[in-house]
Amino acid sequence: MTARLLRGRTLTFHRAPLAIDDTAAWTYEEDGGLLLVDGVIAAAGPYATVKAAAPGDAEEVDHRPHLLLPGLIDMHLHFPQMQVIGSYAANLLEWLNTYTFPEECRFVESAHAARIATHFFDEMIRHGTTTAVAYCSVHKTSADAFFAEAMRRNMRMVAGKVMMDRNAPQGLLDTAELGYDETRAVIAEWHGKGRNHVAITPRFAITSTPEQMSAAQALAAEFPDLHIQTHLSENRDEIDFTCSLYPEAADYTDIYARYGLMGPKTLFGHAIHLSERERDAMSETGSVAVHCPTSNLFLGSGLFPLKELARRDKPVRIGVATDIGGGSSYSMLRSMDEAYKIQQLLGERLNPMESFYLMTRGNAEALSLVDRIGTLEAGSDADIVVLSMRATPAMALKAEVVTTLAEELFLMQTMGDDRTIVETYVAGEPLKAAL
Repeated sequence: MTARLLRGRTLTFHRAPLAIDDTAAWTYEEDGGLLLVDGVIAAAGPYATVKAAAPGDAEEVDHRPHLLLPGLIDMHLHFPQMQVIGSYAANLLEWLNTYTFPEECRFVESAHAARIATHFFDEMIRHGTTTAVAYCSVHKTSADAFFAEAMRRNMRMVAGKVMMDRNAPQGLLDTAELGYDETRAVIAEWHGKGRNHVAITPRFAITSTPEQMSAAQALAAEFPDLHIQTHLSENRDEIDFTCSLYPEAADYTDIYARYGLMGPKTLFGHAIHLSERERDAMSETGSVAVHCPTSNLFLGSGLFPLKELARRDKPVRIGVATDIGGGSSYSMLRSMDEAYKIQQLLGERLNPMESFYLMTRGNAEALSLVDRIGTLEAGSDADIVVLSMRATPAMALKAEVVTTLAEELFLMQTMGDDRTIVETYVAGEPLKAAL
C-alpha cells in the first residue's frame, strides 16, 4: 500500500453553482487534508480529521498556502496539432487545408507520433490537465502512440483514431471499411487498458462519406458505452458546405442524428451556430456541446452562447476545452479567461465559481465520468492540481488585495498559466516536478 497525505486549502464542487455566493454548491476547507492510497482518494476533509485516519507511515506533503482542486479536464483537443498552434489563417477551412492536414500526414510515422505524444503529455501535466479528450490522426500509429504514453503516465484519457475518407489529402484518408476495422482494433487493444477510454471519432461530416458515417453508426451500436466525438457548427462556411453534402438532412445536427450518433456520451466540438431545432435535439438526446473559447476567437468562428444554452427550458449539456491547435494555449485557465470575455461580449456574466466548476466536476459530468474524476470526494481517482495565486510577480502584487475565494479563483483564471500550477498529481503521484 502506498499512502500520501496532502495538506492545503481544498475546494471541490457538488453541483453547478447557481450564483457566486451559492456556497452549498462546493466544499472549501481552509486547512484541508487529502489521504491518497494506491491512486485513489481514501479520505478528504479537515486536515486534523484526515490526519487521524491516515496510516502512520503515510508520506505527508504540506502545500499550504496553496489551493488543491481536482485535476483539470480538457474536453476537446487535437494531439497531432502541437506544431500547428499559432498558424496564421483567415478561417477554419483555410487553416485546416493550409496547416493542419499537412501536419497530420506526418503521423503515419510511428517515431514522430511517439515523440509528439511525449511532448503532449508533458504539456498536460505542466498545465494541470489530468484528463483530456483527444483526436488522434487518421493513422492507427497515432492512436497507438497516444494510448501507450497515457498508460506510461497512468493518466485517464479519452481519445480516438480519426475516421475520414474524403475532402482531405490522400495521406489522411482511410475508407469506410478501414476506418471501421482500425477503430475496432484500437478498441480491442487499448480500451480499458490502464485508464484508457477509446472514443469513436468521425472527424466531421465534411470528411466522412455516408458510407463512413454508417460505419461509425455500426461501431456505436456495437460499443454503446464508448464516447463518440466529432465537430458541429463551428463556422458558417463549414455549415453551408456540410449541408450541401447531405441535402436530405434538415440541418447539420440532423446529419448525426440520422446516423444514430447523438446521445449522452456524444461530444460535439464547438456547436456555436445552432438553430432552436438543433438545440432541442441536443437537449433531448443529452448530447454535449463543447465550448472551445480560445479557438473560436483565434479562428474567428463565433461567440458560443454558453449561458443561453444552459438556462433554456430544454438546457444543453456543456463542456469546456482548449481545442489545441486551433486553440492558442494548453491552459484551461486561459481557456476560461477567454470564455469569460465571450460571455461579456454577449452581455452575460460567467463568475469564477462557475468557471472552476466547469473545468473540474462540470467536465467530469459531461463525460459521464464523475464517479472517477472531477471531485475530491473519497473514492475518486487521486488526480489533483495544486494552484498558487502568487505564481508571478504581477499575480503576487494583485494577491495582496484578494480577500475572498472567488477573487482568488478569478485572479488565477485571468492572469494564470502553467506557472500557476505548483504540482500535478496523477493517480496519487506528483508528476510536474519531474518534468
